[in-house]
Amino acid sequence: MNPITHAQLDWDDQGRPHSRVFDDVYFSDQSGLEETRYVFLEQNRLQARFAALPVGGRLVIGETGFGTGLNFLCTWQLFEQHAVAGARLHFVSVEKYPLSHADLQRALNLWPELAPFAAPLLAQYVAIHQGFQRLVLDNGRVTLTLLIGDVLEQLPQLDAQFDAWFLDGFAPAKNPEMWTAELFAELARLSAPGCTISTFTSTGWVRRLINAAGFKMKRTPGIGHKWEILRGEFLGWPSDTPTPAQPKPWFARPPAPQGERQALVIGGGLAGCATAASLAARGWQVSLLERHAALAQEASGNPQGVLYLKLSAHGTALSQLIVAGFGYTRRVLEHLHRGVDWDGCGVLQLAFDAKEAQRQAQLADAFAPDLLHLLDREQAQARAGIALEHGGLFFPEGGWVHPPALCEWQAHRPGVRVLTHHEVLDLRRVDGQWQAWDGEQLLASAAVVVLAGAAEVKRFAASAELPLKRIRGQITRLPHTTESQALATVVCAEGYVAPPRLGEHTLGASFDFTNEDLTPTAAEHADNLGLLNEISTDLARRLHADTLDPATLQGRAAFRCTSQDYLPIVGPLADSPAFTEAYASLRKDARSVPNIDCPWLDGLYINSGHGSRGLITAPLCGELLAAWLDDEPLPVPRSVAEACHPNRFAVRGLIRSNAAKP
Repeated sequence: MNPITHAQLDWDDQGRPHSRVFDDVYFSDQSGLEETRYVFLEQNRLQARFAALPVGGRLVIGETGFGTGLNFLCTWQLFEQHAVAGARLHFVSVEKYPLSHADLQRALNLWPELAPFAAPLLAQYVAIHQGFQRLVLDNGRVTLTLLIGDVLEQLPQLDAQFDAWFLDGFAPAKNPEMWTAELFAELARLSAPGCTISTFTSTGWVRRLINAAGFKMKRTPGIGHKWEILRGEFLGWPSDTPTPAQPKPWFARPPAPQGERQALVIGGGLAGCATAASLAARGWQVSLLERHAALAQEASGNPQGVLYLKLSAHGTALSQLIVAGFGYTRRVLEHLHRGVDWDGCGVLQLAFDAKEAQRQAQLADAFAPDLLHLLDREQAQARAGIALEHGGLFFPEGGWVHPPALCEWQAHRPGVRVLTHHEVLDLRRVDGQWQAWDGEQLLASAAVVVLAGAAEVKRFAASAELPLKRIRGQITRLPHTTESQALATVVCAEGYVAPPRLGEHTLGASFDFTNEDLTPTAAEHADNLGLLNEISTDLARRLHADTLDPATLQGRAAFRCTSQDYLPIVGPLADSPAFTEAYASLRKDARSVPNIDCPWLDGLYINSGHGSRGLITAPLCGELLAAWLDDEPLPVPRSVAEACHPNRFAVRGLIRSNAAKP
């Protein structure tokens, strides 16, 4: 994994950006707006296509080279002018060297007429790190997914179908890697029938390579100093080329639900509220069922949770999910009240022993410094505002969140109806609808149900076999003191302590695999005070920890719900007995891929198993679930979606049964 760095720019006398890496301009010195509108919007017939979209319809546009975002903003402006209110725009763009926020703002200041669109983009342009980064704009009407990295590393991971392509890398002579047969084969793999394509270049070898990938390109008059440009259409995968590999049937997309777009989401914690918000943004009418009197009453109810990134230097599926999820959550938090609902004060992970120090050094080599960087002891103390025994790894965009505030904001999006005191004990499928029952009382029904009630999902037959486990955790609430208010950032070792919120620090959290009782105990408060001493004896002194009686401390306990491989469980559910029968050949040959459609339980989905990472993974997994349901571009790499898929356990079980035979 190579750390992605920001674009290196120079600015000319007119304030226009120029790439040092590619020695090329980002847009025409004549009129960047006119060129964008002519080359990309007009050649792809976008005005007419936007106007023709029905309510609930969408157009998916792909771009090679996000640059300053000029093409995206012009597209959004045209969409706003011509599409009906219920239509949606999906825009996916690859960028190896993203502009910094300051450079993006400076570049977009050149186009005052785009300011109504540039301002919300800039407000969401935070935590843009390597991999997939999703930005939701205009209350979900417009979705921008940035793929940060090399185009031939990012596009092969994408699961999507595009209606139009903008080829807008730097000129072929300056950046030949963006104009290769391998790239055009990826565009073809991702293109829907009739997908259009356009580019500012008319170079002959580029046209021939695109044609060879299954497109029909033709030269058309250019604009400004460009005599000719290229536009075309996807005719189909070339017959003389092997077809792209298809997803294994157990990871394929289920048929999209038909009929009224109504859904039940069971569970009003982070996963359920995020799922409800993502579905509602797509026009679904969502009933959010919560068994308690209010939302966020269990693990999502702590006063402060930490935006902590437990990463791997090896680019694992979990690590990719965490980087993507962290960025998405940070952007959602921009809608909340900073200082009360959340604070981006940074997170410091102390290098408390040699093994941890080695792990941190590997991470610092693997990721860009704007995501994480090492601090020595003096730097760490200056950042934290307290005395520390160690330096550590600092995440400048991290911080703490009040999870109930995030849940409330998500659950009160238009289209979500919250039903508290609704405990679903049974699900029944009747006439194409899922019915939620509490004993003899029918609570609600809809064609789609999402199970988001943490480990409680095991009460339902369809998800009873999923390997979810509960881990009890207890936090301690400590009143701040005059001296403890100096704590300026979240500090973590084996536990964590956050700067004060409304006069209290949150300290935690214990891990107990055996205790099923959620009554807070003095013993665990005492253990948490021990964690505080390990973090900072100075902070413990400032909080007068040695005078505190654990029996009188306030706190709360809740169950984290995690899977056996520590990845969340997100996606469509299959009929377990029918699945075992359909793919029984895996018992004999782990490599077999039977040509049998997966026996899906129509309309039944899950979003659970987020463990202690729910703040980072649950919101993005709400988007992932909505993408499964609406047949949209996935917001994470295909391999990550498969690593989170509920069917992974059934497949492993069948393969293991083969390996276990004598």
